[in-house]
Amino acid sequence: MAYWLLKTEPGDYCWDDLIRDKGTLWDGVRNYQARNNLREMKKGDLCFIYHSVGPKEIVGIARVTKEAYQDPTTADEAWVCVDIKPAKRLKKPVHLSDIKADKVLSQMALVKNSRLSVCPVTKKEWDKALKTAGS
Repeated sequence: MAYWLLKTEPGDYCWDDLIRDKGTLWDGVRNYQARNNLREMKKGDLCFIYHSVGPKEIVGIARVTKEAYQDPTTADEAWVCVDIKPAKRLKKPVHLSDIKADKVLSQMALVKNSRLSVCPVTKKEWDKALKTAGS
């Protein structure tokens, strides 16, 4: 199993929308590195959902339910999406300031490549973030 972080602007689509919808396709990615990360995702992989506007924070965990396929928001076959469903809300959000202040979490792709909307997360980073969230 691999771990990922998916950024979303809560005004466009937030954790509560994912809960309400019981799942969604993660579409609209138009960065090649992020697209390549989507292509690497496997069914069952876990993803942090990160609100990138307002309080910048990891708020929940989603699970990949369908691997990469053609993004229906474009006719360009270069772009893909995956399907996800909510797995669990974190007990407490993990704020960007906490991530940057932590020795392990400050090494995350989220910090090192802040413009990347789909980021890999190491097992060590995943476990530390969960501990920080009290989950």
